[in-house]
Amino acid sequence: MVTVLDKRQPELIPRHPEKAHRPDTPVQPKPSWIRVKAGGSKEYARTREIVRENGLHTVCKEAGCPNIGECWDKRHATMMIMGDTCTRACAFCNVRTGLPGPLDTQEPSNVAQAVAKLGLHHVVITSVDRDDLPDGGAQHFADVINAIRDRSPDTTIEVLTPDFLRKEAALEKVVAARPDVFNHNLETVPGLYLRIRPGARYFHSLRLLQKVKELDPSMFTKSGFMVGLGEQRDEVLQLIDDLRSADVDFLTIGQYLQPTRKHAEVKSYVNPSEFEAYQRIALAKGFLLVSASPLTRSSYHAGEDFERLRAARQQHLNS
Repeated sequence: MVTVLDKRQPELIPRHPEKAHRPDTPVQPKPSWIRVKAGGSKEYARTREIVRENGLHTVCKEAGCPNIGECWDKRHATMMIMGDTCTRACAFCNVRTGLPGPLDTQEPSNVAQAVAKLGLHHVVITSVDRDDLPDGGAQHFADVINAIRDRSPDTTIEVLTPDFLRKEAALEKVVAARPDVFNHNLETVPGLYLRIRPGARYFHSLRLLQKVKELDPSMFTKSGFMVGLGEQRDEVLQLIDDLRSADVDFLTIGQYLQPTRKHAEVKSYVNPSEFEAYQRIALAKGFLLVSASPLTRSSYHAGEDFERLRAARQQHLNS
C-alpha cells in the first residue's frame, strides 16, 4: 500500500481542480420564489460552535445548502463524515474534490458527542464518496450509527449514502447497523448522468435502493432528485415510476441551484405549481411521503418528515 501526502498549502489547492479550466457557465437571475433565511441567531452560532468544537464537517456548509440559516437556527445540522474531499466530480455539487486523507478513527465518537450536545431527536448522516476505500466507507458509516445509538439511544438516524459502486458487500454493512432511514439520491434523470453525475451509474443506484428493501423490508427508504438541469417532464415521470418500482417510501424533489459559474448551469427555474403537480402524481403512485418544492433538500425538515413517514406507514397498515 502506498500513501500519497499532499503537502501543498490548502488555500493554494483549487476546490474543484477538474472544473478550474472550464469556461464559465451562464447564470440566470433567481425568481421571486427562491428566497432563503440568513443565519445569525444565537442558536445558529451555537450550532456552528458545536460543529467546530468536535472537528466535524456538515453538508450544510460544504455544499452551500440554501437552507442552512433556517436549519441551524433550529440546531439541525447534517453531519458529513469521512472528510471534506470527495473522489467524484459531479457537475452540480460544491463539495471539494480531490484525493482524501485517511479516515479519522475518532469521528464516530465526535459525531455522537455533537448529536448529544445538539439534543437531536433525529439526525442525518451523509458523506463524501470514498472510492479510494475498499468498502467505500461502509464500515465507518456503521461505526457512526453504533456510536450514536450508544450515546443517544432515543435519537432516530437517517443515512444519506454514496452508491458504493464496485464495493462488494458494502451495502450490507450499513443495513446491518439498522439506521431508521436509508437514503440514496438518484439526483437527476438517466439521460443527464453522463453530464451531471458522470462517476455514477443510474441503474446501480436504483438497484441499491431496491436491495435495501430486500435485506430489511422494515427499513424506510428515501431518494431524491433535482429539476432545472434540462430534463423533460416525461423523463421526470419515468424517474418517479422507477423509484416507486424499487419500493422507495419517501421521495424528495428540489430545484437545482448553481453553486458557481464552473458548475452546471440552471436550465430553468421550475414554478412551484409544477412541484405541486409532481407531488400529487408521486403520492398517487404509492409513495408514503413526498416533499417537492423549490427549496426542498434531502435533509430539509428531516425530523418532522420522519414522524410523518412513520404515521403514513401506520395508516397504510391499518387501512
